[in-house]
Amino acid sequence: MIMIDSQAQFTVDIITKVAEKKITVITAAKLLNKSKRTIERYLQQYYKVGIQFVIHRNTGKVPANKIPHSLKQQVQRLIKEKYFDVNLQHLADLLKENENIAIKRETLRSWSHEIHHVKRAKRRRTKVRKRRDRMSSPGLLLQMDGSPHRWFGKEKSCLIAIIDDATSDIHAEFFNSETTAGCLKVMHDYIDKKGLFKALYVDRAGIFGGPKRCNFSQMQRACDELGIQIIFANSPQGKGRIERSFDTLQDRLVPELRLNNINNMTSANHYLKNVFIPQYWRKNIVVNPENTNSEFTAVPDHIKLDEVCVLKEYRKIRNDHTFSYGNKFYMIESPLKHSIAKQKIEIRKTSNDSFKAYFAGRLLQVSEVVEPTKLSMEDLEVQKKIEVLALADELGNVSEAARISGVSRETIYRHRRLLGEGGKEALKRQVTQDLRHKNRTEDEVEKLIIEFSIQNPHLGQAQVSAQLKANYNTDISPAGVRYVWLRENMNTAALRVQRAQAQVTRG
Repeated sequence: MIMIDSQAQFTVDIITKVAEKKITVITAAKLLNKSKRTIERYLQQYYKVGIQFVIHRNTGKVPANKIPHSLKQQVQRLIKEKYFDVNLQHLADLLKENENIAIKRETLRSWSHEIHHVKRAKRRRTKVRKRRDRMSSPGLLLQMDGSPHRWFGKEKSCLIAIIDDATSDIHAEFFNSETTAGCLKVMHDYIDKKGLFKALYVDRAGIFGGPKRCNFSQMQRACDELGIQIIFANSPQGKGRIERSFDTLQDRLVPELRLNNINNMTSANHYLKNVFIPQYWRKNIVVNPENTNSEFTAVPDHIKLDEVCVLKEYRKIRNDHTFSYGNKFYMIESPLKHSIAKQKIEIRKTSNDSFKAYFAGRLLQVSEVVEPTKLSMEDLEVQKKIEVLALADELGNVSEAARISGVSRETIYRHRRLLGEGGKEALKRQVTQDLRHKNRTEDEVEKLIIEFSIQNPHLGQAQVSAQLKANYNTDISPAGVRYVWLRENMNTAALRVQRAQAQVTRG
C-alpha cells in the first residue's frame, strides 16, 4: 500500500495525463512549476515503476548521520542537572571536554529549546556609538575596572581586572570589594610581570580620582610616580573592552567555578590565574596586535614597586616630634641632627594594623605614646572607699577612721564585707546603686510598666498610668511612664509593637 500526500497525488495525475498524451510536456512543466527535463525524467520513471516514481527512495529509512534518541535524552538531562547555567558554545565545549560528546551548537540550541533551557542574551543597547579601533601596539593603553558579582559561593565578591586594549591579554584577581588596595595590587602584579605601560583607561570612580576624590587619589598618585597617564571614560561603553570581558567572565567563569566545587577566594584566584586564563582566555580571546613592537618598558632601578603601589598618607609633625595616626599618638625615636617639626611625614600602610613612617625617603623608628587615662566617676568612688578602708586598717580604729573621713562606721563595715566577698567588682555594684538618682522609679515598678506596655502597646502614657493605678495599685505619673519608655526605647506605639513582636518571636 502506497501512502502519498496531496502534492504527490497531483504530480502523479499530471504525469499520468502526459503518458496518455492528454497534455504536453510543456504544459505539465508549467502546472508543476518544474523544468521540461524534470518532467521527462518523471515520465521515464513512470514507465519503469509506475506511480512509485513520486516516492523518494530514502523514505522510511533512518539517516546514516542521525543522532540516537538516547544520546539526545542524555544531553538534555545533563543540561537540566549539571550545565544549567552555561551558554550554548560553552556547553558544546564542556560536553566535548568532560563528557566526550561532540554536538554542534545549533543542534544543542534546538534540544535546549525543547526543554526551555536556553540562556537568553542580554538586551543590546539601541544607541549608536562610533567604533574605536584597538591600539596598534601592546602597552599603549590598558583598561581597568572591578565587577561585583556572586562569582562563587553564596556571597558577592569583586573581580578587579586589567586588560590590554591591543591584545585583550588580561590579569585579574578576586577581592572582597573594589578597594584602592586591590586596584594597586592588580596593577603592581601586572607591571611586575609585563613592565610599565603608557596609559590607564578607567571610569570616574573615586578610587581612580573621579569627582568624589578629585583632590587626591592613591591610584593617581601611584600612576604619577610611575609615569602612567590616567584617562577617564565618559561612559561605560567608552571602555567596552573591559566591560565585555566581564560579560565573558560571568558567562564562562562562574559555571567553571561551580563545576569544580570552588567556594572560597583562595581557590578561585588559583583557578583563575593558573587554569582559566592560560587554558581558555589566552587561547581563545587574546589576539595578535597590529604592531608586534611592544610599548612596555622595564621598571627603572630607582623605582621600587613595593614602595609605590601601597597606601600612603601624610601627617604633620608637631614641635615635640610626635604625630597622630589612627587615633593614636606616635613619637619619632630615630636620631635626627636637625628638627623636622612642622614638616610632613609619609605613612605607608603595610597591613590593617601596621605601617611604616618615612621622611625624605628615610625610614623612621617610631613608638606609640601611651597616655594615662582618666578614671571614671565609678572608679573614683571605688578608689575613695578603698582609701577609707586602708585608713581604718592603718589606724586600727574604725571610729577614728569614720571621724576623719566623714563616713559612718556602718558604711565602713559594709564596704569591708563587700570587698572581702566580691572584691572591687562588689564595690562597683554598690557604687552603681549609690549613684542611682533618688527620684528614679524603683526597679519593680519599671519592670511592671515595661511588661504592661508590651502587652498593651497602643495605650498612651496617661492611660498606662491610670490602668496601673486602678488594677495594680501602683502610683506612677504619666511623665514617669514616659521616662521609662525613653530609657527602654519604647516611646512610640510602633516601637512598643516591635518590642512585643520580638518578645513573641523569642518565646
